[in-house]
Amino acid sequence: MKFVDVGNARSLPGLRLVLTTGVPGPWGEAAKGICHVKRLPYVAVRQEGGGENAALAAWTGQTSAPVAVWNDEPPRTTSLGILFLAERLAPDPPLLPDDADERARMLGYCHEIIGEQGLGWSRRLMLLHPILAAAGEHAPPAIARMASKYGYSAEAAEAAPWRVVAILRMLAAQLDRQRIAGRSYLIGTRFSALDVYWAAFAAMIEPLPEEQCPMPAGLRGLYTATGPVRDALDPALLAHRDFIYREHIGLPVDCLDER
Repeated sequence: MKFVDVGNARSLPGLRLVLTTGVPGPWGEAAKGICHVKRLPYVAVRQEGGGENAALAAWTGQTSAPVAVWNDEPPRTTSLGILFLAERLAPDPPLLPDDADERARMLGYCHEIIGEQGLGWSRRLMLLHPILAAAGEHAPPAIARMASKYGYSAEAAEAAPWRVVAILRMLAAQLDRQRIAGRSYLIGTRFSALDVYWAAFAAMIEPLPEEQCPMPAGLRGLYTATGPVRDALDPALLAHRDFIYREHIGLPVDCLDER
């Protein structure tokens, strides 16, 4: 994937998508998946995971990825903000249900994957915990910055695996209800953003194979869950992830920076 620097991206027209380079961050991969499904072209903009990203802060008011910027409109710095922008720019195919009740339920499920104290948030706390427990005040600056963003505490990190377990069980039960109803997707009768988010965030439990999703070996080891979290991963959820990538998002995952 070809990335441009923030300084060059700011003056460009159209859609710019700020992404972490070199790693398949699930928030970024979900944003890419949404753009792919909607055939929305974008310029990929570099963000350094855990870095200071001062130029990005000057542009968007924060230092994380993903961020979507459309022309001169305010930056969208949340996953749902990016989704709503994509829905406006490319209404077809829709990734939100038409029915208001179904839409509200879908957004609730999405929050449990992408939001604060959700699956991705809790897995990040789990990954940070052993480093911070060992290093204490001497943690590397990048790790300290990430800990601050995710509200790290030892208590929160110790509770995080059980949040992930509960979310995985909830998603498995929902997928089973859909199967019994003769439906192929996580909610309703058609493909939605919920399917995209699950497919992307499943990487933090069991990554796709290396040939489908290259990533640093150390990160693959960290992302691969063990213990109660891995035990709670229903094989049907992994099969659903594979189905969504195969039929909708496409493979392989590309996050490497072609400088």
